[in-house]
Amino acid sequence: MKKQKILVAYGSKHGATAGIADEIGRTLDQDGFEAAVVPAADVRDVSGYDAVILGSSLYAGHWHRDALRCAHRNAEALAERPVWLFSSGPVDSSAEQHDIPPVRGVAKEMERLHVQGHVTFGGSITAGTPGRIARSLVRHGKGGDFRSPEQIQSWAHQVASEMRSRAEA
Repeated sequence: MKKQKILVAYGSKHGATAGIADEIGRTLDQDGFEAAVVPAADVRDVSGYDAVILGSSLYAGHWHRDALRCAHRNAEALAERPVWLFSSGPVDSSAEQHDIPPVRGVAKEMERLHVQGHVTFGGSITAGTPGRIARSLVRHGKGGDFRSPEQIQSWAHQVASEMRSRAEA
């Protein structure tokens, strides 16, 4: 049986969401899938994949434009395969403590694309994050890396399990 191919596409401003996508891709590879981790801006065609995971950083309650454009550009093909979404945002431990519902724009995309599920992971703003707002947050003690590898891996294992179940049905 050939390996199922899963695209992990992401919109990331400063790299933290790219790191989450990489972790998802590694986990799916370890679970026996062929995962391709690609910036959403570079995704032109999803038809070669059995499933798609699309993620984005959240800024002021909005998804990164590259992720939204990817969803719109590929809407027809996405409707023909399982799709999961993830957001990266809170710069605190809240994403580990409880499920955070998707922001309004993401909820709309979920409905439009008939996605299998959505999760919000913690974000990261550190001294190395560029920008005036990031520097201010770090200076005032509100920064940090709140991405949880365990939470990310657990979610990716869940996606893998759902994909295996689909293949066996």
